[in-house]
Amino acid sequence: MTVAASFTLQPVRFSDLPGWQADDPSALHIAMLDCLYYLRAGKPYRAGTLELTSADLLPLLEKASLLNAPDAAAMRHFFETECQPFRIARTDGQRGFVTAFYEPEIDVSARPDDVYRFPFYRRPDDLIDLDDTNRPTDMQPSYVFGQNGPNGIGPYPDRKAIDQGALEGRGLEIAWAKSRVDVFFVHVQGAARLRYPDGRLGRITYAAKAGHAFSGIGSLLIERGEIAPEAMSMQAIRQWLADHPDQVDEVLWHNRSYIFFREAPVDDVSRGPVAAAKVPLVAGRSLAVDRLIHTFGFPFFIHSENLTRLDEGQPFARLMMALDTGSAIVGPARGDIFTGSGFEAGERAGAVRNDADFYILMPKQAAARFG
Repeated sequence: MTVAASFTLQPVRFSDLPGWQADDPSALHIAMLDCLYYLRAGKPYRAGTLELTSADLLPLLEKASLLNAPDAAAMRHFFETECQPFRIARTDGQRGFVTAFYEPEIDVSARPDDVYRFPFYRRPDDLIDLDDTNRPTDMQPSYVFGQNGPNGIGPYPDRKAIDQGALEGRGLEIAWAKSRVDVFFVHVQGAARLRYPDGRLGRITYAAKAGHAFSGIGSLLIERGEIAPEAMSMQAIRQWLADHPDQVDEVLWHNRSYIFFREAPVDDVSRGPVAAAKVPLVAGRSLAVDRLIHTFGFPFFIHSENLTRLDEGQPFARLMMALDTGSAIVGPARGDIFTGSGFEAGERAGAVRNDADFYILMPKQAAARFG
């Protein structure tokens, strides 16, 4: 069934999902309970263009709450009973694409000195949300944040301006890191654990952004011939920046987007940061999606025969939940896999750039609308 010009949804059987019978989706149970508690207490998730709503999702979550510590077989049976899978087929014939992200752990200080010089900032009070009712006509619709200044609403200072001191003296600093490159990559990941000199562990998570479009520096380095496309990874970018310190600012400033954070506790080190769906991410089971199309909380099955670095050489085939989004995550079959927290999670995430097949699992009542 065609649901948009760029893709179709094709009903399939669970037996058509490569690797389904070998998957263990039991780790998703806690994420489903988290989403249920959030929806009971807060506002519903915004529906994407598929028009799947929290009302479609709630009965599935309610039924999941009746399961008692389900194992792999019980969780598979639950989804087989309650859901209909659909393959997301791009009309251009191309497959979907996955990358991965993680929560870095960064050494920081609560005060700046000669070593700790690069700040993480809180959301400024002059940064405002924009929509069609207040966005100036000369600003592109892609701007969802702007600056409320003395002369009215306009674009917020970009990465270069902020790095050069546009926010200094306003008391917005949460902590200071040793490296501007470390700060940049935390911006890309959207969250971090902060390790203070006294051993205290804190956390920052996404609060807002300056509003400028995301421009990947990996693409820039490929265009310049600095890194071959087949060699591109986070590790390769970091190495190039380390080898070219005189070009760091120029390359980082290519990405005008700038992220602001809020502080959050680390109540349980086994759980990930609270992301856009307002629940903790589950390592290896949380997926960032294009929220203009998809709705948080829905399950997706992702299969990529060439993505073998996350499952000890085996093809990636996992049921996941849409719990986050990102500026670079655009399209119906585009996802970003959360690999966890810390150095090893970063090593796993850094080189994930793979074609993949995307399947969305819809509660049967909602699926009936799609044929």
